[in-house]
Amino acid sequence: MTVTTRPAGPPRIRRPRPHRWRAKVRDVGVMTRRNIVHIRREPLQLSDVTIQPALFTLLFVYILGAGVVLPSGGTYVDFAIAGMLAMNLVTSSMGTAVGLSTDLNTGVIDRFRTLPMWRPAVLVGRSVTDLFTSLVCATIVAVTALAIGWRPDAGIGQVLGGFALMLLFSYALSWGCGCLGLVSKGPESAQGVGLVILFPAAIVSNAFVPTQHMPTVMRVFANWNPISAVTTACRQLWGSPNPSAAVQTWPMQHALASSLLWSIALLAVFAPLAVHLFRRRTEN
Repeated sequence: MTVTTRPAGPPRIRRPRPHRWRAKVRDVGVMTRRNIVHIRREPLQLSDVTIQPALFTLLFVYILGAGVVLPSGGTYVDFAIAGMLAMNLVTSSMGTAVGLSTDLNTGVIDRFRTLPMWRPAVLVGRSVTDLFTSLVCATIVAVTALAIGWRPDAGIGQVLGGFALMLLFSYALSWGCGCLGLVSKGPESAQGVGLVILFPAAIVSNAFVPTQHMPTVMRVFANWNPISAVTTACRQLWGSPNPSAAVQTWPMQHALASSLLWSIALLAVFAPLAVHLFRRRTEN
């Protein structure tokens, strides 16, 4: 009996596969670039983070500033800028809801499903794009504030820390707005519901007036409102007038810690929920 042996062929070369996380980062970058290209083609999409912040800052400062007396003293301009930044970033976070709802209703998500890409990259790319637009919004508010006389009584590190804290909170909130966009029937309903929730939340806070003279129910809500905590933390970092320092509630006495806890909690709840809702919406 003879035994035949097959001639040894050339060794198989294993091509290295791209690293798992590297591929995810690449997909997120592609989705982010897509969203930025859309904004570049239609710049009016940025009106809520360019025109609105400057307009609201001027209107609120010069209209409310004439009738508000701060119990701790100081100018209303220095007091209001942190609140103006908070309100503009909170309301502009609705762009996440509108953008996701638009993509879902135009069918572009169905095209993405046919591509070999990381599914949550659509969500993460949208959130990163909105973080960039929030940075534009914060810059517009800062420039407008400096033009009307705002001067923070703190070092550059503390000033930048206040802006970073606001941007972190806005980024975390954008994931909640993303959930809203995923459960809405269309962009109009997403924007309408978002306004109903976010705008009153920004108003019933210490963003524009001290909370000491509010009715009891509103005062309790305002003192525990996460927007109040972030605003108070910024005022502390910037050395601005801060009447909430006299309020004996935990969020007002520990505003920086409260702000960070709120941001982490919002991310921990809404980011996984958004991924779950996205999968359920796109798999049906």
